[in-house]
Amino acid sequence: MDQTDRDLLNEIQSEFPIAPRPYLELGKRLGLSEQEVIDRIKRLKEEGVIRRIGGNFHSSRLNFTSTLCAARVPEDKIYQFVKAVNRHPGVTHNYLRNHDYNVWFTFIARDMGVIENALEEIARETGVSDILNLPAEKMFKIKVDFEV
Repeated sequence: MDQTDRDLLNEIQSEFPIAPRPYLELGKRLGLSEQEVIDRIKRLKEEGVIRRIGGNFHSSRLNFTSTLCAARVPEDKIYQFVKAVNRHPGVTHNYLRNHDYNVWFTFIARDMGVIENALEEIARETGVSDILNLPAEKMFKIKVDFEV
């Protein structure tokens, strides 16, 4: 990565332009052509530096609810369990932890009933019934930018 790549990464973390041609706008900010921005982002994505580019929304302001879930999944069922979890469009991400509750995931839906029904379906499908539903009692939003 050169300094231009670093500048581009710093720029897109929280200031990605909402515009008909966002890469053109980024190019103007950084003194690059639109195509050079596209090429650099494509390369950084292929190299695994950029995982995804997308918006982050405050779910409650959109009248959605969200929760953190944790499950105690036997090692031999992890793949099946994660596959079942990932089929639900409201699951934003999940990860393994070195803990008794070893699979954690976040879930966003129109209401808690949708989430509870999905968790019951996942339990029936996988045979994993020890799933915790841990909705936030207080929301803490922090902005995380990584100076590259």
